[in-house]
Amino acid sequence: MKIPRVDENDNIIDYKERGDRDVNAIYRVSSLWITNTDGKILLARRAFNKSHDPGKWGPAVAGTVEEGETYEENIIKEAEEELGLKNIKPIIGTKRRKKTKWNYFAQEFLLTLPAGFNDFKIAVDEVAEVKWFIEEELRRELQENPDDFLSYIHERMKS
Repeated sequence: MKIPRVDENDNIIDYKERGDRDVNAIYRVSSLWITNTDGKILLARRAFNKSHDPGKWGPAVAGTVEEGETYEENIIKEAEEELGLKNIKPIIGTKRRKKTKWNYFAQEFLLTLPAGFNDFKIAVDEVAEVKWFIEEELRRELQENPDDFLSYIHERMKS
């Protein structure tokens, strides 16, 4: 699978095989922040077999944009693959430039589901589990067990 490599303005330069990523190159990632009508926040624990951040809690859905995809097309595909969510219409959120171990643009999307919704079909090779968090509970968990969460969750809860 090839993924786009982009410049500082998020313009595509070329495409690289995902396994040949250069740590200095900039890539594209999309994420889906899901809440419900009760105000709960859905997080997904990354599968324990993942090469990056296994077992950590992160956004409900995330993915690396592939060749020929937009950020939105990617997150719609990933939502169906990872959680079995079909025909979603996410709202575009903030796009941020991230420089961690990897260098990438992260486009956030937002989705609200009905209270009590739990009809997820989890792809176990991608997601170990999902959990609805009450905001106060999530803030407490972030304080008590900060290493259990991706930096994205820490940043997201500050905003």
